Amino acid sequence: MFRRTEESKLTSWFFEIDRRLLYVVLLMIAIGMFFAVSAGSVAAERINQPWYFFIAKALPFYFIGIITLFVASLLNKKYVLWISIAVVAIGFALLGVTVISPHVIKGSARFVALGPVNVLPSDIMKPGFIMLTAWFLAGMRHRFGEKMFIVRDAWRIRWMSWWTYLALFAPMLVIILTHPDVGTSLLYLGVLVVMLVIAGLPWSIFAGLTCAGVGMLVFAYYTMPHVHGRIESMLTGTGDTYQVTQSVQSIQHGGLFGRGDDAFIKQSLPDAHTDFIYAAIVEDLGAIMACLLLGLLVYVLKLLVTDALGARDRFVFYAVGGAAALFGIQSCINLISTLHLFAPKGMTLPFISYGGSSLVGFCLLFGMVLAIVREDKWK
Repeated sequence: MFRRTEESKLTSWFFEIDRRLLYVVLLMIAIGMFFAVSAGSVAAERINQPWYFFIAKALPFYFIGIITLFVASLLNKKYVLWISIAVVAIGFALLGVTVISPHVIKGSARFVALGPVNVLPSDIMKPGFIMLTAWFLAGMRHRFGEKMFIVRDAWRIRWMSWWTYLALFAPMLVIILTHPDVGTSLLYLGVLVVMLVIAGLPWSIFAGLTCAGVGMLVFAYYTMPHVHGRIESMLTGTGDTYQVTQSVQSIQHGGLFGRGDDAFIKQSLPDAHTDFIYAAIVEDLGAIMACLLLGLLVYVLKLLVTDALGARDRFVFYAVGGAAALFGIQSCINLISTLHLFAPKGMTLPFISYGGSSLVGFCLLFGMVLAIVREDKWK
């Protein structure tokens, strides 16, 4: 469709980048903007605000996110790593603020108020966490080979060792867990486990980490009332099931082709523009369009897996694999919560749900993915 007739940095970028992945990301952002108006207008009227209240708040984030996506895709590996370090450092600083003076929303002390904007540090840190974990795993593999998980030298206290990595990221998980935010803690742990597995993690250690994740969930069930209540509601159908009940009814009401202007159940769904955006989409456009959206999410995952498997650099392999894990796991958590197949969890659908921190974080991550895949393929 396009022919390369000149040599310039912009031309090289356009012809060397994974354009399919870029186009699909832009399409998902456009879908998210549409439903920020459709579902967001209903949510705004519910709180006695103008219909454009949420889209007006979201537009700066869409602008910043799209600019971030394109700028990050122009970087090379060195700058990707430097920005990852900066992102993690800023995220840690903001996590410290949540410990000292958090901004509490719906009982969760995981936000930081920066003027009129509420920032979620755990969303901001995701790109840096994946890139630095990939860099660390590539370095450990280069230094210790296939036995990097079990060789004794890898566990000595030194710059490049497992203790260094744990000292950096273990406190992050502890803080996120105590917000309380069990879902995000399990998300980070799940992404880390996937990255360790593709790096050659022995199955015995994998079993141990899986037990640790289950243990974290059991601990939360018995010590955190809101986790206990949500799991009990899912298993028994008692307690506060209002949101998930409305979500399922929205999906049922949508039918095959959607209700359009007759969609009304989402009006009683408080988080129709955020956590339950998929239910709003089904009610508006129907099950057929909802299945097409599912296909789009799977296609993104397929593109990421293909780029990871085609990588020559182990860092790129681990980083793109981690991005695929994050995108896939977070999408699944959002969807199964919406369908009441799992306890409700306040987690966005990537690029689709309303949420500034999540959108900018994913735009940065996918921009970095585009950049390192391009460099690995062409440089």
